[in-house]
Amino acid sequence: MTAIPPGATIGILGGGQLGRMTALAAARLGYRSHVFAPEPDSPAADVAAAFTCAGYEDETALNKFAAAVDVVTLEFENVPVATLDHLAAHRPVRPNAAVLRVTQDRLAEKAFSARLGCPVTAHARIESPIDLERAVAAIGPGILKTTRFGYDGKGQLRVGLGDDPEAAWTRLDQPVLIHEAWVEFAMEMSVITARGPGGETRSYVPVENRHRDHILDRTVAPAVIPADTAAAAVAMAERLAAGLDLEGLLAVEMFLSQDGRLLVNELAPRPHNSGHWTIDACAVSQFEQLVRAVCGLPLGDPTRFADAEMTNLIGADCQRWPELLAEPGARLHLYGKREVRPGRKMGHVTRVKR
Repeated sequence: MTAIPPGATIGILGGGQLGRMTALAAARLGYRSHVFAPEPDSPAADVAAAFTCAGYEDETALNKFAAAVDVVTLEFENVPVATLDHLAAHRPVRPNAAVLRVTQDRLAEKAFSARLGCPVTAHARIESPIDLERAVAAIGPGILKTTRFGYDGKGQLRVGLGDDPEAAWTRLDQPVLIHEAWVEFAMEMSVITARGPGGETRSYVPVENRHRDHILDRTVAPAVIPADTAAAAVAMAERLAAGLDLEGLLAVEMFLSQDGRLLVNELAPRPHNSGHWTIDACAVSQFEQLVRAVCGLPLGDPTRFADAEMTNLIGADCQRWPELLAEPGARLHLYGKREVRPGRKMGHVTRVKR
């Protein structure tokens, strides 16, 4: 495969902070970025060479976008599959639509992971309140989720024994849901793996993720786990990336159970919040690694040169920027979002541990 050289233009679907940090990494390697997103107030557009503000179903805009770029990637996995199929007729799309067909649907994702021998949480397909009542009786209390589009705690609620299945079903209001058994885990973890078009693969160390109000609050790199558990987590992530024939990045969220088992929770075929620490603690960040992967360049060494802890700045947390800038060793990243809202990711701070 011929590499796409510096000087080319990378098309990025999605205009959020992940696209912003990808565009900054691309510029460092001499690439231009062209962001395509439906939201006019897109943080990624502020740092890109070009911006198309249009809906993902707008074929005229997509054709102009395809003509202006050399390769297409994404920072947001809920782009319609049809959009990727349309663009793939004109330019390489990495990751491709087949990856999204798996990762956009929680039921498909769990079935895929299990087929590859990667254990998942006990779960059940829910198409009615009766299904939910039976699932709770069979696999126990857990989390009822929409199968598509949920993130940061949206589209899910906890259901226990004795709870009204009709009320839970009505609240989420989708024709198909998934009930996932509650896991008494020792740790929530993730592994980020990069895979190039030729199959070259590199993975970052497993990290521990701590959540607050269903939103990632803090990532600790590396996770303090036995070496064999870390190796098993990386092997699992790389197996999933190969099984998807992924070109780009795959973040694999996992549970480490109390008895030491690894369970796949979710897959994200894009840069991931739990990989932000790599900007400040690795020679090659997850964002540069994505650029390398989608352009067919040699992947960089993901080895960290320091341990690190990343903390998200959610909502009004970003107003602490004066004290964070004054804190020795703190590395502040603000996303340029103009409106501060509760629950909105406004930035992050990384503390590198020497």
